Order: sequence, then C-alpha cells, then structure tokens
Amino acid sequence: MVSRGRLAEILLVEDNPLDAEAMLAAAEEVRIAGRVHHVRDGATALDFLFRRGTHAGATRPDLVLLDLNLPGIDGREVLRVIKNHPTLRALPVVVLTTSERDEDVLRAYESGANAYVRKPVGHDGFTRMVTRIESFWMGTALLPPQQAASREATG
Repeated sequence: MVSRGRLAEILLVEDNPLDAEAMLAAAEEVRIAGRVHHVRDGATALDFLFRRGTHAGATRPDLVLLDLNLPGIDGREVLRVIKNHPTLRALPVVVLTTSERDEDVLRAYESGANAYVRKPVGHDGFTRMVTRIESFWMGTALLPPQQAASREATG
C-alpha cells in the first residue's frame, strides 16, 4: 500500500520487447496504482537507480520488477548491487523470469529478492500476474517510505 494516496513508482527491467510490451499493456489494462518506468538492460537499470547520465532526474522507484537474463550486466548482478547498497537495499525487488530451476530460485532469494515469479505466457497470463503484483505490492504490502529511499545514492 503506497502511503498518502501517492502512485507507486515501478521500475521494469526487461530486455525482451514482447514481454515488456505485455507487461506495460497489462499494467495499463488493470490500471495499476503506479507509474511504470521501463529500461532494457542492467547497466541502464543501475543508471536509473543511481540517477546517473540521462537518468539524473529519475524518480526513485518503490518497486523493481527485474528480469534475470539481461544483456551485459545481468539481473543477478543488478539484484546484488541493490541489496548491497545502503540506500537501496530496502527497495523491494520482484524477479520475473522464465527459469524454474531450483538453483535460480534459491540464488535469487539468497541474494535478497523479495519474490520470484515465473513469467506467464500470453496476454491473459500477463494480466493475471500484473493484477496479483498490483494487489499485493500496491494494495497489501507497505512499501518503504520514499524519504528513506530518496536519500542520494551513489554508485
């Protein structure tokens, strides 16, 4: 539940254009209580989170939806950086991936993921997933206050 009627800021880190399009369309369809920012790779995700370069004015996200298999800096490294940084570690990260391998699930949770979700197939699957994410993360869970998360992070 995002406090004070404010919309949640969500960072979607997804390199697959079809999956990104499906997520964004589902977020619009279910009228998610937030604004979704999309980046396509790990390096850009870190620039967004640390407000560097073209993302110097980026809004600090309340929630990260993170694909594990990204070009360059992969999602595992992005997760490691987030969870090891003093001003970002409280940021909830939901891993979205196609892998159901036990070692991937375990490694993600050991690295600090707040949830591990297998990507669905098809429009209806994405809509159901986004509905559940919205219901829990924007309707039930209390997200860290922006004041704590908005302290200047330096990478």
